[in-house]
Amino acid sequence: MHEITSAPKQVLIVDDDEAVLGMFTGILRNAGHEVTPFSRFEAAKAYLSTVKPDVLISDVRLGAFNGLQLVVYAKLEHPDMIAIVLTGFDDPVLRTEAAHAGALYLVKPIESQRLLDLVEGKPDTASETAGSSAKPVWTRPSLH
Repeated sequence: MHEITSAPKQVLIVDDDEAVLGMFTGILRNAGHEVTPFSRFEAAKAYLSTVKPDVLISDVRLGAFNGLQLVVYAKLEHPDMIAIVLTGFDDPVLRTEAAHAGALYLVKPIESQRLLDLVEGKPDTASETAGSSAKPVWTRPSLH
């Protein structure tokens, strides 16, 4: 079991793939984090209007919606929230959009330990990951 080195985080996970949603939920709960999973964009957006999680993890593709739209919405209300967007396919345009939105962009598959480290706010120092030919970008939104 992973030992949490900071206070447990409240994590919102959004992925329309139930298997991925269940896997990430289990990993984070087993590490002691409070996790709220959603498979639909609309439900996650409604949740964000009433609750301020510490971390938002969203798949890029959410049916008719885009996970980056959810990040932008969340960051308007909660600018200090850690935001992570996940995708199965690296796309330089989406990577740039994620950086502008203040989100970390990760290409699946993702190692459990790396996900836990990022949720706990540790800097992303990982080099290339399996399935990814580009290094993820960690940025915070500009205040300008």
